[in-house]
Amino acid sequence: MTGTTTAGRLNALGRAEMTLLARNRTTVFMVLLMPVLLIFVMKSTLQEVGLEDSGLTVAGASLSGGIGMVLLQVVYMNLVAAYVARREELVLKRLRTGEVSDREILVGTALPAVLLALVQCALIVAVGTLAFDLSAPRRPELLVLGLLLGGVLLTALAAVTSALTRTVQTAQLTTLPLFLVSLLGSGLFVPLDLLPDLAASLCELLPVTGVMTLVRAGWLGGVPGHDVLGATLTALAWTVLAVFAGQRWFRWDPRR
Repeated sequence: MTGTTTAGRLNALGRAEMTLLARNRTTVFMVLLMPVLLIFVMKSTLQEVGLEDSGLTVAGASLSGGIGMVLLQVVYMNLVAAYVARREELVLKRLRTGEVSDREILVGTALPAVLLALVQCALIVAVGTLAFDLSAPRRPELLVLGLLLGGVLLTALAAVTSALTRTVQTAQLTTLPLFLVSLLGSGLFVPLDLLPDLAASLCELLPVTGVMTLVRAGWLGGVPGHDVLGATLTALAWTVLAVFAGQRWFRWDPRR
């Protein structure tokens, strides 16, 4: 491993992972095009849903939901497959024999996916502001906080899910529960304000809900301060729990 500092080792791991990512055409399609396609699907569906009670426009709901879609697909689903592939190919095991720490291996593998997701999210905000007449981020610090927490949270959840995943092919199945629950219950597809009170209260406790609340509050505004505080605490709690679980149960040896 070239680079004797932590930054150098992370840079080398990140560049190697980006090279592997670029060689996989299926992954490139999933990472770059699938979120865009799903945003258009969400927009067409939301046009049939009354959003008046949520205070959101169709463009605002679909594009802010698209940010959550990018985080789930580019970070979470892509990284589960990446961790499993590197584990089964003995790449992780070989890296552990060098000077790279376990944490650096996990972070370095995740860096390209997280950075790519952040770039895509920035593009979504720019397109929404310039082409869909949405406002510029009302509270950019909350938007940045939501994106950063989302990146760390979903990286850690990917590490946990990879421990339950036997092959790259089964990663498509093991990632579905969180994807579907987040899609339907964390405000990506339907704003929580449109759900019954009990259902909305339960959905507020889901892993990605806090991140989505921060993203919408930071970009579109209109979220009360106590809701922002609750979303921040929820996202932080899930992040700490996921990081602990990832460090505790991540599998380094192949599941053969």
